[in-house]
Amino acid sequence: MVPVYGVELSFNNRAEVLMLPVNPSEINVSESGQGKTFDVVGLGQINVIKDRELTEYSFSGLFPARRYRFVKTEKLLHPVEYIKMIEKWMVTKLPIRFIFTSDTYDINTAASIESFTWKEVAGSAGDIEYDIKLKKYVFYAARKIERETKNGGAKVQKKTTAARPNEKQQPKTYKMAPGDSLWKVAQMKLGNGARWKEIQKLNGIKDADLKRLPVGKVLKLP
Repeated sequence: MVPVYGVELSFNNRAEVLMLPVNPSEINVSESGQGKTFDVVGLGQINVIKDRELTEYSFSGLFPARRYRFVKTEKLLHPVEYIKMIEKWMVTKLPIRFIFTSDTYDINTAASIESFTWKEVAGSAGDIEYDIKLKKYVFYAARKIERETKNGGAKVQKKTTAARPNEKQQPKTYKMAPGDSLWKVAQMKLGNGARWKEIQKLNGIKDADLKRLPVGKVLKLP
C-alpha cells in the first residue's frame, strides 16, 4: 500500500518496486504549451495553439545509510541498491511507473527517466543525495493501413490502430546447469548473489528443496 504521502517507482508492471525511504520535500511539476506567434499581413500577430508538451516531474531526496526517525519504509536497502536499481532501469530504455500520493493530489503515470544524479554526503557515513527528472511517457504504436474493396472495384484505405504496447518485459529464464545454486545464478544473471531469495520466491521453491534442484530446471528470473 502506498502511504498517504509517498513516492513509488516501479518497473515491468511492478515486477520491481522502489518505495522512496525518505519523502522528497517537494515535487516540481512542469507543464507548458507549444504555441507559436506569427505576423500575418493585415491581421498583425496571431497565436497558434498546439498540443501541450509532455509533463515533467523532478525532485531531490536522500537514500539514507541508516534508519533515521524520518525513514518512511519498513524495508531499508543500502543506498547503493537504490542507485543500481534506477540505473538498471535507465539502461533498458523502457518506461517506469511513477506514483505520487498525497492528501490533495495524486499522480500515476508511465514515465521516462530523463536524468539521475547522485553524490555521497560528506561526513554522513554513506548517505546518498540524489536528483531525478522524469517525463510523462505516452504509449504509441504504428497504425496499420488495410485495403478494402467495395462494389465497383474501388479500393479505399482503412486505418486501424494497433493495441497499446505493454510496458511489461517478456519474462527472463535460466536453465540450471551442473554445479549451479540459486546464489550462483543470482550472481551470474542478476549481478548480486544476495538476490537468490528473489529467485526462490518467484519460483515457489521451498527451503527443503534448495539443495536438490535438478539439472535442467528452468527458473524464472526477476
